[in-house]
Amino acid sequence: MSELQYAILLPIAAGIVLFIFPEKIKIIKGVISVFVSGIVLFYSHKLFKTPCGIVSLGLFQELLGNEEVVSGLLLFNIDNLSKTIALFVSFFGLMISLYSLSYITREKKVTHYYSNFLITTGASIGAVLSNHFLLFITFWGVLGLTLYKLIKGYDEQSSAAAKKTFIMIGASDSIMIFGIGILWILTDTLKISDITVNTTNTLGVIAFITLLIGSLTKAGAFPVHTWIPDYAEKAPASSSAFLPASLDKLLGIYFLARICMNIFILNPWLKLVLLIIGVITIIAAVLMALMQHNYKKLLGYHAVSQVGYMVIGFGLGTPIGIAGSIFHMINNALYKCGLFLTAGSVEKRTGKEDLEEVGGLSGAMPLTFIAALICALAISGIPPFNGFASKWIIYQGIIDFGKLSGPANRVWMLWLILTVFGSALTLASFIKFIAGIYLGRLKKSIEKAKEVSILMWFPEIIIALSCTGIGVFATKYVVPKLIIPLSGDFQYEGIWSSSIITGLIIVSIILGFIIYLLGKIKRFRTTEGFIGGETIREETAYSSIEFYKTISSFKILSFFYKKAEKKCFDIYDNTKNIVLNINNLLSKGHAGILPLYALWVILGLIIIAIILLL
Repeated sequence: MSELQYAILLPIAAGIVLFIFPEKIKIIKGVISVFVSGIVLFYSHKLFKTPCGIVSLGLFQELLGNEEVVSGLLLFNIDNLSKTIALFVSFFGLMISLYSLSYITREKKVTHYYSNFLITTGASIGAVLSNHFLLFITFWGVLGLTLYKLIKGYDEQSSAAAKKTFIMIGASDSIMIFGIGILWILTDTLKISDITVNTTNTLGVIAFITLLIGSLTKAGAFPVHTWIPDYAEKAPASSSAFLPASLDKLLGIYFLARICMNIFILNPWLKLVLLIIGVITIIAAVLMALMQHNYKKLLGYHAVSQVGYMVIGFGLGTPIGIAGSIFHMINNALYKCGLFLTAGSVEKRTGKEDLEEVGGLSGAMPLTFIAALICALAISGIPPFNGFASKWIIYQGIIDFGKLSGPANRVWMLWLILTVFGSALTLASFIKFIAGIYLGRLKKSIEKAKEVSILMWFPEIIIALSCTGIGVFATKYVVPKLIIPLSGDFQYEGIWSSSIITGLIIVSIILGFIIYLLGKIKRFRTTEGFIGGETIREETAYSSIEFYKTISSFKILSFFYKKAEKKCFDIYDNTKNIVLNINNLLSKGHAGILPLYALWVILGLIIIAIILLL
């Protein structure tokens, strides 16, 4: 099937070939990357239009000449979910490769960027289409390596972030392999489409949890999320936009959809676990985002927070909940990608990453500002943008969930309150983000900043327009034609129409403008502005940071923020400390005394003998 060959093999092959090209001609490598990404998008779109079914990659069959191997291992599942995710992966690949032409070309911190970029694109499409766990885990493992290579340790902090990312992703992959082994024991097959496991027994629950860990680590949900803020802060913005913001969300939540909808039949208690993980992820991450001064790290925590909504949707387990989760996965990948790209534009033009060092850039970078504002409104759940549409479906799913019986259903109001509260906090933190970067007076240190080139702002605008279009046409076109085929049919709770909401917003804007014009007819006395009785001076500036510092002064929140600063909730650091302490303890037993070593050998032999006898 030619579509599969071009979508999977072409970018991987092109990425491998680009390793031969020297870094001095990075611009040529970038142009090749854009060209290949365009071809991949074209064939992914053709694949999207093909009928669903299990197919083999014809090129592999020709090379191997073994039909049994091909039929057993190298099969791909072309269904509505997998080909939709593949289409969006290729879309983000083209947008970010185009953006990278200007952003990465002179970037010396990351070597072989375009090679790893293309390999990531091909492996991502391969992972979502794979119908055999061995093939799936191969592509999945490649993505862990390219994720590491796309940050590249250029100083001590970035090296630590890269290592942390690699270890956490690698550890979760190892746990997944253990879970895949359990599935083999339970079903005697590794064909994903043939596996259905009930979670009413211990092995089924263990298998689900192991695969859940792999999914949540990739997507970045609590408590295995801590690599994402560090990665977002230290990696190039294009790498963050491509992986933690878009592809890792699509892949992680895609796999969560597979294990919740197809591979496992969840019992009510596992649904409760998913709901708890979801709300903790939303609230904990957004509270951490509120305190960040580094705007890239702020976006990193929001990349975590939004995963909570998707996990909640699958925790509900109803068609409307699953629809909301899948819809939000796509929406989140769009606006998070857009936000990281706009952050990269600001970083490129100013060289600053701290909110206190920037400000007033709306006039200097108007297109970047418009794209950032739309994406910020979308992630905050403001109509008529796409984030509101998917969050609203999740809210409706929670209400519908409350009509059923079960331990999680009885407290449906709690899930609803926390998700809505999380959305309100998201809006609060993005007021900080937009005001800190784009509003207020332009800082003298960045007064020479100007709009980025078309190669950078064009992808941002396309993504912003996508956020708007999907939101405006959600109920009439997007949900019935794209989302319902993925989740199953469902009925809305109450009355909701995205087109009516859009119309009302447009009318309110027009009325507000008319009232403004009518008010200009009258004459008003004008005087100098003042704050607190003092006349505003030129040096007076608004700080978007100071107001949010009061949040950390609350006693309960202060306790958690102090613990978070010490990395008490970081599973990576806690595990690392445990391992180092055990290592130090064992090191004390190696004192260089020969009789002591002999004693260790004898004790080891005794332990082995006991195990063999048992």
